[in-house]
Amino acid sequence: MKPHVKEILIGLIIGLLANVAGTYLYIFFFSDLDIEDTIKAALANDFLGSLIALGAILNLIVFFIYLKKNQVYRARGVVMATVIAALVILYTKFL
Repeated sequence: MKPHVKEILIGLIIGLLANVAGTYLYIFFFSDLDIEDTIKAALANDFLGSLIALGAILNLIVFFIYLKKNQVYRARGVVMATVIAALVILYTKFL
């Protein structure tokens, strides 16, 4: 595997994990329900995409950290993770 492909893959995985962590943190701090009930309510009330979008805010922080460290390939992976999150949001809006 080429070194830059490996770096992009690392950035993609970190970006996806940051999105999941951001969603979890948002639910933990701002929801009265536990995680499972919040996700069920989000599916029932059609705001799952909003939860995912709020979780993607952490990707912004990770992206700028990678740019600051001059790790542009990892930053590209984080952008790819954000695009994947956007596609998931688009899918949930039209489901």
